[in-house]
Amino acid sequence: MEADRHATEATSALDEAQRQLREGVRPITIPTREEMEATKRRLQYKEGIFHFAVAGVSGSGKSSLINAFRGLRNRDHGAAPTGIVETTGEITRYPDPDPVNPWAWYDVPGAGTIRIPDWVYFNAQGLYCFDCIILLFDNRFTETDIAILRNCARYNIPAYIVRSKSNQHIKNILYDMGYDSDRDETTGHALAQAARRRYIAETRASVARNLREAQLPQQRVYVVSKDTLVRIIRDGSANDPLDELELLRDLLTEARARRSRRPSLDIDGYVGGRPGSSSLPASSSVF
Repeated sequence: MEADRHATEATSALDEAQRQLREGVRPITIPTREEMEATKRRLQYKEGIFHFAVAGVSGSGKSSLINAFRGLRNRDHGAAPTGIVETTGEITRYPDPDPVNPWAWYDVPGAGTIRIPDWVYFNAQGLYCFDCIILLFDNRFTETDIAILRNCARYNIPAYIVRSKSNQHIKNILYDMGYDSDRDETTGHALAQAARRRYIAETRASVARNLREAQLPQQRVYVVSKDTLVRIIRDGSANDPLDELELLRDLLTEARARRSRRPSLDIDGYVGGRPGSSSLPASSSVF
């Protein structure tokens, strides 16, 4: 009798799983302890190091952003390869160029491709092992991005939403507004500031709407430019930044709170900390 009951339950479970697949409901899979440990070994996960993963759809600029976080331009020696098409075939670990910084950056292949469908992306890449995930998007927020955020919540992994290539987007809006470099020489700065405000407002409104429709908690979106980020990290400052400083401070606060064993870690040891560069003023420290 007991055996019959178990057989009936198993059949019902199989029927339900098949029904959900037919209706487009994707299964939730949780890695076993053995799979978790194997993934950590594959990713060279080390205790005492904070592991940042930069994830998102193909072509969103993940490799360029990792280079910027490491204080490198795309052409510099040791930079992650970049290109018009997806250049990251497998997840790649990049230690910070400064060996005293206790973190590593991971360039994750683009989601939503034929090779990596969005619904298997999170587990297939082993994103459940990371201490923090930076979700990068370029033009629009997609179902793939929502899937990543859902999984971050499921595994209790802090996620930061970042929009890339912001200077180019602002420039596009500026020209959409009718800007003419010859005609608008005296009003160019005011128009550029208006384009900047419009870009930030539209980006935040779009992400907020998508999170609301997906029934996910509201959270901040950071708009950044990789070139500005590089200047801040290499030189300690940049003219007219967007959200780069706030993003760095929030990431480093997260790193110190969750993983770092160096009690003196602060932003002055990272931003502007490259040899030959000046640090931010002491008042800029977030710790």
